[in-house]
Amino acid sequence: MTQQFLEQEFEDAIVQELDISHLVIEDDTPVDNFQSAQQQRLLVESLYSAKAVPLPFIADANVGLFYNLYGDPIVPDVFLSLGVQRKDFAERRNRSYFVWEFGKVPEVCIEIVSNAEGDELALSRKSQQKGKEVCKKDIYAQIGVPYYVVFDPLQRIQTDMGGALLRVWMLTAGRYEELTPIEGIAEAGQSVWLETIGLGLTLWQGYFEEEVSRLWLRWCDRSGRVISTGAEGQEIERQRAERLAERLRAMGVDPDEV
Repeated sequence: MTQQFLEQEFEDAIVQELDISHLVIEDDTPVDNFQSAQQQRLLVESLYSAKAVPLPFIADANVGLFYNLYGDPIVPDVFLSLGVQRKDFAERRNRSYFVWEFGKVPEVCIEIVSNAEGDELALSRKSQQKGKEVCKKDIYAQIGVPYYVVFDPLQRIQTDMGGALLRVWMLTAGRYEELTPIEGIAEAGQSVWLETIGLGLTLWQGYFEEEVSRLWLRWCDRSGRVISTGAEGQEIERQRAERLAERLRAMGVDPDEV
């Protein structure tokens, strides 16, 4: 899919509302596993709770990205699109990410690998048998997504990932160039900065939604500090208030009377 095609779609949309009645936008396909579902929530929720990027923006998971009026969508596990906002969900054209409606592709598309059949970096044998010709990475490059991210937490496509758990690419002159080092990112604390959106991505070992420590993909600032979820932000504020109360008591001041 070329940029020229996308521009033509936008021009058509200006002239008349496109007929999308033939497109399947809601097929009720379930997410594939608990790990992916939790990871998606972590990436989406933290952006909204921390207001990590200026409003308006859309961050979401498992929503169809339609870039071709007469073709199947691609469905990123998570995406971030800046400078756009959702509209009335009662209208069918507002319930998925139609590129011609928003006037742009998302800035970041993230794939969380759960099996070896996802075509994130190369076509699986099953996809080849079905006649598919391009993997997800190539599709995202063709439609102009600036950043493409692959996270392989369960190590399902390590041959393609070269032993890394996280790899990030940036679109340059129509082709993806890798931002992560040649060996990729494989350990907690390592991060990569996405300059044009003012956010980074890092691997983080810790707790999210349960009392089990796991390795997660997190948004981070330039220094590698993770962007807090709502619950983490509340806990930080609580600890800050407790430290302030302790200092006041040490000065002989009752914090309850201040």
